[in-house]
Amino acid sequence: MHKKYIVRLTAEERETCHETIRRLKGSSERVRRAQILLKTDADGPAWTDRKIAEAFSCRTKTVENIRQNFVEGGAGAGAEAEGDAAEAEDSRRRGGSQGHCLASGGSSERVRQLVV
Repeated sequence: MHKKYIVRLTAEERETCHETIRRLKGSSERVRRAQILLKTDADGPAWTDRKIAEAFSCRTKTVENIRQNFVEGGAGAGAEAEGDAAEAEDSRRRGGSQGHCLASGGSSERVRQLVV
């Protein structure tokens, strides 16, 4: 089966993921999403969803969702999940930014490929 959403990380996004993992920056969910994004990178290891799910003890649907969120919304969407919703809401109430993003300053040049 062909993947519908192909993840291609820029060098900056890849470095941000590595930094998130190295410093355990953010919630454990955010760190795991950064790890999954690195493994799904088509220009990197390009692991299968099944292999990633086994490695990180999650469902393949979780990997598919992270992949889809990244392609449709960028690194911030791939990094933000339900668990971060309360944190993002608190930040908005305090006048902060709209949630926390995995990548600082998303690149408009990111290659997002949607295979139909």
